Amino acid sequence: MEKRDLLFELRTEELPPRTLQPLSAALTESIVKGLDAAGIAHGKARGFATPRRLAVLVSSCADSAPDRQVEKRGPPIANAFDAAGAPTQAANAFARNCGVSPSELERLVTDKGAWLVFRGTERGAAVRTLLAGIIHAAIAALPIARRMRWGAHTTEFVRPVHGAVLLYGEEVVEIEVLGLTTGRVTLGHRFHAPRPISLKSAKTYESRLNGAKVVADFARRRERIRAGVAEAARAAGGSALMESDLLDEVTALVEWPVPITGRFEERFLALPREVVIATIQDHQRYFAIEGADGTLTGGFVTVCNIQSRDPDKVREGNERVVRPRLRDAAFFWDQDRKVPLEQRAAELQGVTFQAKLGSYADKTARVKSLAMTIGDKIGAGADLATAADLAKADLLTAMVGEFPELQGIMGRYYAQAEGYPEDLSRAIEEHYRPRFAGDSLPSTKIGQALALADKLDTLAGIFAIEQRPTGAKDPFGLRRAALGVLRILLECQLDLDLDALIEASAAAQPVQRPATSREVRDFMGDRLRGVLAERVPGVSAEMVDAVLANRPRSPVDAELRLHALEQFLLLPESAVLTAINKRIGNILRKASPDERTPAGSSLPVDAALFGDAQGPEALLYRVVGSLSERIALADAAQAGQRYAESLRALIELRAPVDEFFERIMVMDENLERRANRLALLREVQRLLGSIVDLSRLPG
Repeated sequence: MEKRDLLFELRTEELPPRTLQPLSAALTESIVKGLDAAGIAHGKARGFATPRRLAVLVSSCADSAPDRQVEKRGPPIANAFDAAGAPTQAANAFARNCGVSPSELERLVTDKGAWLVFRGTERGAAVRTLLAGIIHAAIAALPIARRMRWGAHTTEFVRPVHGAVLLYGEEVVEIEVLGLTTGRVTLGHRFHAPRPISLKSAKTYESRLNGAKVVADFARRRERIRAGVAEAARAAGGSALMESDLLDEVTALVEWPVPITGRFEERFLALPREVVIATIQDHQRYFAIEGADGTLTGGFVTVCNIQSRDPDKVREGNERVVRPRLRDAAFFWDQDRKVPLEQRAAELQGVTFQAKLGSYADKTARVKSLAMTIGDKIGAGADLATAADLAKADLLTAMVGEFPELQGIMGRYYAQAEGYPEDLSRAIEEHYRPRFAGDSLPSTKIGQALALADKLDTLAGIFAIEQRPTGAKDPFGLRRAALGVLRILLECQLDLDLDALIEASAAAQPVQRPATSREVRDFMGDRLRGVLAERVPGVSAEMVDAVLANRPRSPVDAELRLHALEQFLLLPESAVLTAINKRIGNILRKASPDERTPAGSSLPVDAALFGDAQGPEALLYRVVGSLSERIALADAAQAGQRYAESLRALIELRAPVDEFFERIMVMDENLERRANRLALLREVQRLLGSIVDLSRLPG
């Protein structure tokens, strides 16, 4: 079987930079999936992506699918031949469909009957005949939110398509793709190599483009940019701030990256650092340079898409472009500080948070009330009320209007400029944290209280108006908010009753719906399961369920119980207690409805019915009582909440329970004694489940 490299390329107008990588990965994956589904053997597949092209190169692609043995069953023998033994119309038709004469058919005899059968080899389909379907399916499956038409074409794609290449080795495979016929001609760099390039073979694709000033491999181009920007910054006397997202975006904007340094006036360094970086990065896609002491130097690195003969002209152009941006930022900074945050906070009444949930002033009032409740419990201090009033005020500043990503950050700077205490000022920024996975958490108690209250208010409010997340859509960031609440509680070790906070937040919403609290609790609980499993490596889903089944009063409490359970299960006796718990559960389930009084009900154990004060029932009753007191004291002790010690203490139940089952008939004919013994077992079950629900564990 012959094997050749397979190349497919789409040449387009400039693709959206943020979607370039997902489009490339999806195209590569879909083509590979199509080849695999068709049974075409192949080697490694590589995706290429530049601003003006998407391509896939599959090495060592077989020229056809493998042959396969087929067996087709035809008409029964009784219907296949007439009385003279000649083939009937049914036999002839079956033979024609199989491409043979009736005499070449075989007979299949089983205990259920006999049939004509065709056995033969079906040739594998040639890859050339399969490519059109594979590529059309791959293009149709691309994750394109909004497709467009161009010219007189009726086809649609994310951007207008101007050319397509499809090569199998050195051979062109002609198919129609998005209104174009595939060939072997591509284009290099728009300015450095504008003439058409005729590709001799698929194998030469990357090298030919590299010679035409196009680095087609995204990862290779990204590394080239990273190294070039780092070197340019070093030459300018500092180091470049290279955020991963910015590096990806710049890589998606250029085909032949050339780093060039530039500078802006030192007077702009008086602006807050975040403002300068936002202007440099978000508006211009430049990399800011900082010195060894971590302060900005006034330098930046831009990545051009051409190798200019006059780099100084390019540098001057980039400096000229960034100057008015920074001038605007300086103007915003000066003007914003002329209006106190308190005055801006009063104007929040005119800004809608959500149509059914009121204005930002309404949200601020709800958040303040809940934050004060939280603050009292964690010792946030007297400045919390003022911080809550001012937390959203910077939304009305010109700077945040221009740079929405600076909300909170600018509030901190403006509060500092007005002379507010440092913790209060910092809390205004921190109440948005964590903004994303891995983001830092609030470091101040005021910030922690505000962050929890703000996120819980959003969760309760959006669930109240029934706009909960569905599938991949989460427009209000509720999943992020829920994870943020859990991270703050767990990582800052805030032992707060989360259910009570959810109830309070739901009760404060302008839209009241009975199911809101329960739905938010369930939503948080689902995320808590994942967070606990991540924070305590090696625990099973059953262990997490065993902990959460007891409704711990807080996520911190749940984590303590999970650690205790993890230690407990390392003990050899743990399996015995789990088995005992299941046995008791089975006995109680089999009891009659009148006898199934749940643990903690009004039916107490009557010691007078034991008969023998030294017998197994009395012994088990005394051990249960003693353990109940010890565990209650241990769990009430705030210095450690010794759940692990309490679980180990439960091992003392093993011997008296074993003796009880060996010598006592639980389902006694005397109904009074039976009920008393069932009540005793319910007490044992209650004790076994006092820390975690052991019945949730396997075994």
